[in-house]
Amino acid sequence: MSENYDSALTYTSYLAVDDLLKLQKPLSEGPEHDELLFIIIHQTYELWFKQLIHEFAEAQRALEANETHRALGVLGRIRTIMKTCVSQVDILETMTPLQFLSFRNYLAASSGFQSAQFRKVEAILGRRDEKFANHLPPEMRDEIIQLLGQRSLWDSVMIYLSKRGAAIPESVLNRNLRDHYQPNEQVQAALVKVLTEAGYAPGELEVVEPQGYGRYDPTWETNGVRVTVTNQVDLQLSGEFRKY
Repeated sequence: MSENYDSALTYTSYLAVDDLLKLQKPLSEGPEHDELLFIIIHQTYELWFKQLIHEFAEAQRALEANETHRALGVLGRIRTIMKTCVSQVDILETMTPLQFLSFRNYLAASSGFQSAQFRKVEAILGRRDEKFANHLPPEMRDEIIQLLGQRSLWDSVMIYLSKRGAAIPESVLNRNLRDHYQPNEQVQAALVKVLTEAGYAPGELEVVEPQGYGRYDPTWETNGVRVTVTNQVDLQLSGEFRKY
């Protein structure tokens, strides 16, 4: 009986809970009470980043294969994960600055900017800057530099729209992937056309086109439609392309 139980798959063995719970290793003396929260929050972020990278790959595959329903489902999941990542800040904010300082010195020069997975997420979403990974170990840096030469999520959206008949110019579809994406008036016009054909009135539209980090072109107009432009990829495709 004992042997059967030991060999059976359980919640604990499947999730490697015993190993997982040993990964929190505070450095402070005592240790300080709040350091465990700090570790768990950031380990959780890394797990979500891993899942986001996994989901981005599937979203890009589905978009480029013109699989609308699959792409919408995955993009919806990505949006929810991102909302969860943001909401985790609320938990971290229960720690006062004084509580954080009680163990901060033990962390030496370590910083969240050293998260290789966060840099990968940035690259997948379109950031193009090889220098932003210079502080990482060579193996991690090479992985990120490789991502900078691959299609971003926005590039996959452009391929999807082109396959659906939108007038996406060849210069966008075949652009140098290592360069920052540059706003394109033909793309902007195509997006407005897609949305208006989907049944949205001009007053309901807000089209988002990535600008590259640090670049902003606040507004433009196409056929009387006022469009706000930001530097973020719009992941809310479920509402905007469901009718397309």
